[in-house]
Amino acid sequence: MPNIETFVNTRTQPYQAACQFADQVKAVQPLGNGNINDTFMVVLDPSAAAHPSSTVRFVLQRINTQVFSEPTWVMQNMRIATEHVLQRLQENPGAERRWEMPKVLPTQDGADYWRDTDGSFWRAISFIEASRSLDTVQDHAHALEVGYALGTFHRLMSDLPPNALADTLEGFHITPGYLKQYQDTLLSRGLHLQGASLAPEVKYCLSFIEARQDLAHVLETAKAEGKLPLRPIHGDPKVNNILLDTTTGQAVSIIDLDTVKPGLIHYDIGDCLRSGCNPLGEETERWEAVHFDLELAQAMLEGYVQEAGQFLTAYDYAYLYDAIRLIAFELGLRFFADYLANNVYFKVKHPEHNLARALVQFKLTESIEAQAAALNSLIEGLRAQEL
Repeated sequence: MPNIETFVNTRTQPYQAACQFADQVKAVQPLGNGNINDTFMVVLDPSAAAHPSSTVRFVLQRINTQVFSEPTWVMQNMRIATEHVLQRLQENPGAERRWEMPKVLPTQDGADYWRDTDGSFWRAISFIEASRSLDTVQDHAHALEVGYALGTFHRLMSDLPPNALADTLEGFHITPGYLKQYQDTLLSRGLHLQGASLAPEVKYCLSFIEARQDLAHVLETAKAEGKLPLRPIHGDPKVNNILLDTTTGQAVSIIDLDTVKPGLIHYDIGDCLRSGCNPLGEETERWEAVHFDLELAQAMLEGYVQEAGQFLTAYDYAYLYDAIRLIAFELGLRFFADYLANNVYFKVKHPEHNLARALVQFKLTESIEAQAAALNSLIEGLRAQEL
C-alpha cells in the first residue's frame, strides 16, 4: 500500500470534499477498483476528535451522476436499507454473528452529501474496521461466507416493502432492455456477423449473442407471469463487495449499496455466483481458460439457502439455474455493447478492455451451460433439504 502521506494535496477535489465531513484531514487516498464511482479513504489526525464518531478514517465517494441521475435517491435508499437492517438486528440481540452495514456520515452542516463548485456529488460512509475484501473466492470456506452474506442481506431486508425504495437505476438488470440497446448500437455501427474486417474475438461475441437472444427474457417473463415477485435487492453483490472479518474469515458486511432497489433476488444470486465461481476473476486476460467452478457454486448456494431458505418459494428454486446463466450472459452483453459504443459506461484501462471483459463473461456462460444438469441437480438437492 502506498504511503498515505503522498496523497495529501489540499487543492484536490477529494481533499476539499473530505474537509466538508471532518476536521483535520490527514490524508486522502484512492480506495478499491470500482467501475462506476470514484472512491477514497480519508484518514484523520488521530489526535483530533473525529467527526461524527471516534473513528479516524472513513470512506469518501464521488457518485457518478452520469450513471445515477438522481443521486439523492441513492442516499435515500441507503438510509432506508441500513436503518431497516439495524432495527432488525436490535430486535434480535445476540441472535446474529457480527454483522454491520455501512452508515451514511453527515457533513459538518448535517447534510447527507456535499456538492462542489463543479456540481460533483460527494458522500461519506463509515469504514467497516477489521475487515477486508477479496476479488476472487479463495476456497470452499470463503464461498460459503459469500453465500451467507447475500442470504443474510436478503433475509434482513425481506420484510421491507419493495415500494419503500426508489428505483435508482431504471432498467438495471432488465436483460431485454440491454439486448435492445445492443441491437440499436449494432445497427448504428453497421456491424454484421459476416464482416470480413472484424477481429475473431468480435465475431465470436456477435455469434454468441445471436445464438442466445431468447435467453434474455426468461426472468422478466417469470416476473410478468407472477412467478417471481419484486423484493429489495442489493443490485451488485459481487465477491469484492463482501467484507470478511480479518481474524475469523467470516462475512461481516455487504457494501456498495448504490444499487439497492426493488428487483428480483435472482439478479443478485446470479450476479453473486457469476462473480464468485470464476476462479480467474472477471479481469483476467486468459479468457479462453475461464470456467464456472461447480464446487464453489455449491458452497455459495448452501451458505445462501442457510439464511434465505425460509422465504424462498418453489418458483424461486425453479429459476435459480436460469438466473445463474442469464446474469453472466447479461454482463457480457453489456460489456460488449459498451465496447461497440466506444466505452461510454464502464471505466476502461485501454480501448479493448470491455471486449476482453465480455469474452470472460461469455466463456463463463458457456461453462455454466455445459454443467446445466449438475447445477440443476444441486439446486434440487438444496430445495429438498429445506422441505
